Amino acid sequence: MRREHHARLPRMCFAPARKPPGSLPSVPSLSSLRSLLAAVLIAGVLVALAPVPAGAAGAAGAAGAGGDAFRKETKRAVLAHEKARAHVDRLRAGDARTTEVRSAERRRKAIRAGLWDALWSVARDLGDPVAVDPSGRAGRCPAARTRSRAPEDRDGDWTAPTRRYRLSAGYAARGSRWAHRHTGQDFAVPTGTPVYAVGPGTVRATTCGDGFGNQVIVRHPDGYFTQYAHLSRIDVRKGGRVAAGQRLGLSGATGNVTGPHLHFEVRITPYMGSAVSPLSWLRRKSVDIGG
Repeated sequence: MRREHHARLPRMCFAPARKPPGSLPSVPSLSSLRSLLAAVLIAGVLVALAPVPAGAAGAAGAAGAGGDAFRKETKRAVLAHEKARAHVDRLRAGDARTTEVRSAERRRKAIRAGLWDALWSVARDLGDPVAVDPSGRAGRCPAARTRSRAPEDRDGDWTAPTRRYRLSAGYAARGSRWAHRHTGQDFAVPTGTPVYAVGPGTVRATTCGDGFGNQVIVRHPDGYFTQYAHLSRIDVRKGGRVAAGQRLGLSGATGNVTGPHLHFEVRITPYMGSAVSPLSWLRRKSVDIGG
């Protein structure tokens, strides 16, 4: 196990890292201390952020002050990004000057870039399959058997990720299965229930082998990512384009679960630690799924 580091981190001090091909272009750092703190941010972070089996929360909590400090910094960055995004939306709705909107958008992208760099760095070093094997080939993940077809009656609309569900564990819920708080919204459905893309986008990853089991991550035109986890089957491939309501796979109970369900998450980046409230995000898309 990596050595535990202890540090007091200043606000928004994320270490820069090389980005994988196809990621967002770099944006200048918000802090000159990022390079100095690079080594501090890695130890035990994914252990603290990932979903864990029942009874393992205590072990995850042993990740220590380094992981706690990093988690607090990522939370601040997520909140700062959402505040900046809301500001951009207000400016656009109020027909603000183009230069003012562009300036606010640059600020939002700079926050996201710092968050993206930091989370990709730790995900890569600790073996998160989304960072090291997004196609799932190295991990021999189940490949798509057949390519699902886009629905003809959903051209650009947004929709719920599954049907005939019951909402179970919600965003930010506490419980013994999570080291800290739940990072998504669970939809209780039987194994084999179709799972759909909530909106148009491109498949960023189709992975397996960690606590999320078989999962699909989709990037949407607004820059957000949606995650569909614990699937029994995957029907899309990395790089493929999907439409709203297009089937991504079937629900299941792979990974760390107590029963079949769909774990649905909305993220600012493809990586753990950048999740936002999924129900609030869907409501902004005019999708009300209750809860």
